Amino acid sequence: MSHNQEFVGEKMPMRPITRRDFVGKSAAAAGLLAVGGPLTAQSAQQDSIAAAIPDKAFVKPRKPRRLLIFDLNVGYGGHASIPTANTAFTLMGKRTGAFETVISKDPTVFERSSLSKFDAVFFNNTVGNLFTDETLRQNLIEFVYAGGGLMGVHGTTVAFTRWPGAHEDWLEFGLMLGARGANHRDSDEHVFIKLDDPTHPVNTCFGGEGFEYRDEFFRYHEVYSRNRVRVLLSIDTKNTKWEGQPRGNCTRADDDYALAWVRRYGRGRVFHSTIAHNPYVFRDAKMLEFYLAAAQFALGDLPAPTIPSAKLTPAIRAQEKLGWRLGIEAYTFCKYTLFEAIDKTAQLGLPFMGGLSFQKVSKDIDKNFEPGLTDSELKQIRLKLDSAGVCMLTYYFHEIPGDEAGCRRVFEFARKIGIETFMSEPKPESLDMIEKFCDEYDINVAIHNHGPEQSPVYWRPEGVLKVCQGRSPRIGACGDVGYWMRAGLDPIEAVKKLGKRLITIQMHDLHAKGPDAHDVPWGTGVGRTEALIAQIHRLGVTPTMFGLEYSYDWYDSMPEIADCIEFFNKVSLETAKQGEA
Repeated sequence: MSHNQEFVGEKMPMRPITRRDFVGKSAAAAGLLAVGGPLTAQSAQQDSIAAAIPDKAFVKPRKPRRLLIFDLNVGYGGHASIPTANTAFTLMGKRTGAFETVISKDPTVFERSSLSKFDAVFFNNTVGNLFTDETLRQNLIEFVYAGGGLMGVHGTTVAFTRWPGAHEDWLEFGLMLGARGANHRDSDEHVFIKLDDPTHPVNTCFGGEGFEYRDEFFRYHEVYSRNRVRVLLSIDTKNTKWEGQPRGNCTRADDDYALAWVRRYGRGRVFHSTIAHNPYVFRDAKMLEFYLAAAQFALGDLPAPTIPSAKLTPAIRAQEKLGWRLGIEAYTFCKYTLFEAIDKTAQLGLPFMGGLSFQKVSKDIDKNFEPGLTDSELKQIRLKLDSAGVCMLTYYFHEIPGDEAGCRRVFEFARKIGIETFMSEPKPESLDMIEKFCDEYDINVAIHNHGPEQSPVYWRPEGVLKVCQGRSPRIGACGDVGYWMRAGLDPIEAVKKLGKRLITIQMHDLHAKGPDAHDVPWGTGVGRTEALIAQIHRLGVTPTMFGLEYSYDWYDSMPEIADCIEFFNKVSLETAKQGEA
């Protein structure tokens, strides 16, 4: 990572892109000013940055946002672009109203009480072992996994390594970010950049067209995977002529050189881009638009899909447009361990699943997946999900307790495992306490129904609606379609009654009506599954997950589950196409 100084008025290590709409303001903002020689005054630097920053946010923030910019370097002098980026983000947040920034080099900012005041953390070109305190590291992981944002640029891929040499000191940080390493060619390498996801919200500023650029572009190897991240930009190898002296291994057998991506880690929103070595990047109008969109995504205001690139199919892209997420309910594989259920979910090509409190974790962790697991055991679960490219959205815990200590213990566990929605059957008198924690932790509680005997209060939608009356929208229903049908209820009428109180749903189709009916592939039974999905869509309800729960033929159900997925994919494609008409 060379440390170039830039001089305005001299030849810059950036070649402006050839697209006409990219020149103009972008070239001036990049520092291509022919008047006055070198700009050394801070005010002049700020003026050039201010000329390039966007005038408005991509979306209006849902609430005031705070972005922590951490720019400490250890064992390395730091990139010249760091102060430029700090100024650009600070001015950009103020002008657009999208966020306010706090800049720090002090690791104590990662104390939980401090970190909780921010919506996202931006590691600005941070190189070296920034801090080794295990509590602070755990705080950062939990902050992101529970729904915080993480941004990194360029040198951040060697943050938390012993520098020089980039000796690994915290692998999970690299996994969370999506890459490790700093192999590159010249600091002004000329490449053509393609948009891997042209319509992605974070790529909006590029207008669907690739471009050429000069900067120091890192090449990634072991940790980087399209099974882990949603690639936004990469090097167009067909149009790029490899030039310059390689520093490290700059070659991949698959010719896949990602430059920027987004991903989800637990509930956390992660963005990384390597295009940030030279200061002029942060005086380039288009790149600042790109980084503003990335910041609003990380802060939680700009909705953007994160399903890994390797898992994308036409059906999943259709589901993204509809806001639908199909996932395996862990009860489908309750005869197996959680780790085996994760593997089976990945084998089926699904990016989502639910968790189950009474399922064993793994052969090596002979415990139920429930509160009481150690941080080390939870880490192994996080890494297992990450390696499979699977995200856990929901979690079944039969009865959330109503006392404050017990309730907090369960919600703390949910925070650490990164779920969005509990499925539970708490006592009605516990709901006051539960509602308090739903709002504090931003986690939903969806009341599950069994049959009349097991769930005398909740087996009918009217019972759920009664206890939800006047309560937070974070409390609602988890409709178990199988139990509705076995109890003689029409699922279509049930979801009509629940309306917006339907938070998530466990999908079934049964071979017959009545208490002894068993699961069959969706669309082949008496459940009118396609009509049920259509009704949910008409209601404008987007469940946390369309939970695929197949409770039959436990040890040989994969073909039938695959049939259910195929059915849902077909309905998704047809529904999305109708929406475009």
